[in-house]
Amino acid sequence: MIESILFWIFAVLAVAGGIAVFVVDSMARATYALAVSFVAVGGIIVMLHLDYIGVITILMMIMEMAIMAVFMVMFMGMNPALMPMDMTHSTRRSAVLATLTFLVLAVAIIVIPWPDRTGSAAADLTRSLGEAIMGSKMLVMLTISPVLFATIVASLVLANPRGRYDRYGADLDRRDPDGRAHPEDPIGGGIGR
Repeated sequence: MIESILFWIFAVLAVAGGIAVFVVDSMARATYALAVSFVAVGGIIVMLHLDYIGVITILMMIMEMAIMAVFMVMFMGMNPALMPMDMTHSTRRSAVLATLTFLVLAVAIIVIPWPDRTGSAAADLTRSLGEAIMGSKMLVMLTISPVLFATIVASLVLANPRGRYDRYGADLDRRDPDGRAHPEDPIGGGIGR
């Protein structure tokens, strides 16, 4: 009973989040709606006892959306959540392509002669799936976390190029925080900038 309730909650969240991506009026809200949708899908995958894939989906989507939000603020130079915009483009063409894709996949499911299962399932499906996915890519997976962390730090540094060291000097000994690194620098330092 509890599993059924959780499944329907996750299912509604996944569909509602997917719809919200195209209904909300800003990139930040669309990003967070997409994150909610994929986290709900990850929850459903965990409920199907595919813990590894489900947790990886949830972690990947949270990190991806966090990085996307940082890059939006960095490149747009303002809070994208406050800037309304139309998140739909070429709606007729998109609807036609989506319908055609659905029909092609539905026909493929029926027409393709899928092979019968050979052999027996492993005793621990999660372990065998993890070994199949991670076996040859362990080094790549081990380097993803520090690379993502470095990306976030670099994005924040680029988004805020003027910090206290720029305003007060490399040794923080400048008395005037309004000093500018370059005469053509349009951004003043200090509280009144």
